[in-house]
Amino acid sequence: MPKKIRVLIVDDSASVRQVMTQVLSADPDIEVMGAAADPFMAAKKIQEEIPDVITLDVEMPRMDGITFLRKLMAQHPIPVVMCSSLTEAGSETLMQALEAGAVDIILKPRIAAADHLAETAATIRETVKGAAAARLGALRRRAATPSGPTAKLTADAVLPPPSGRAMAKTTEMIVCVGASTGGTEALRELLVALPANTPGMIIVQHMPEKFTAAFAKRLNSLCEVEVKEAEHGDAVLRGHVLIAPGGRHTLLERQGARYVVAIKDGPLVSRHRPSVDVLFRSAARSAAGNAMGVIMTGMGDDGARGMKEMHDAGAFTIAQDEETSVVFGMPKEAIAHGGVDRTVGLNQIAREILAADKRR
Repeated sequence: MPKKIRVLIVDDSASVRQVMTQVLSADPDIEVMGAAADPFMAAKKIQEEIPDVITLDVEMPRMDGITFLRKLMAQHPIPVVMCSSLTEAGSETLMQALEAGAVDIILKPRIAAADHLAETAATIRETVKGAAAARLGALRRRAATPSGPTAKLTADAVLPPPSGRAMAKTTEMIVCVGASTGGTEALRELLVALPANTPGMIIVQHMPEKFTAAFAKRLNSLCEVEVKEAEHGDAVLRGHVLIAPGGRHTLLERQGARYVVAIKDGPLVSRHRPSVDVLFRSAARSAAGNAMGVIMTGMGDDGARGMKEMHDAGAFTIAQDEETSVVFGMPKEAIAHGGVDRTVGLNQIAREILAADKRR
């Protein structure tokens, strides 16, 4: 029998601990080994048994989650998923957690409509599985298919019907990037390496709503390129990077001689919203050979089919290699689908983008 993923839940709310236990225990591949109301109780449990993954609240009595995370990463690195309420105020703190070594972010489950809770539960389980597969050594620090009731939809659930072939090549190249587990720090490294005249770029990073705005703001403070959370109708311009907003899908569309993004509601696609497949497949239809596709570290197969469509439409495509990926799931699946032209290390992706732009 395959070994179950052992999870320790750390949250000062008894109701959250109870719901998280129910959500995670519903997956046959996951075992909740215990729950703790604060970091001190968590530390005692870790001394008795080391979990595979920890879900960690941000605000707790006696010691906040960020402080505990930093101590944990310094003494005994364990994959940590930060668990937060849906607040813009707390999103900046979550960015600090990712920089401190957290693998991912999830929203605390809320007892609401059945479909909403089912969707949230499926995301929580997939995130925990992704964290369990993470290679912590590949994370840059500064200080298995999920189960559940949610059907795995393809990008056809969101994309409009094809309207014909994309226009022929122009002088401008559009770069579409997809990432998930481990992607926040990988994207930071990529964007910091790009000059101000980089081709226009759209990024889907699996992240809950509200947090993508803080993520974009943080990247903008570090990079020469302009980074912002995408809004419906934003033009894709040279020197600008658009981050797909959490909780909604982002598509590339062509309006005359320019490219714009469309932000749309819709179901989970490949169990994600935003979905890399939705972005990539829309790019294949709207940009074809004008586009470049980049798939980076992440759990699952989101983006694999879309990258194959981009490749078949004439786009140049690259994947992050296994050595530098925190989780090699998404790049591996894209390679297996036959949609990747070249596989490179994280520190080579910026060079590949600039080289492709120069070739045009």
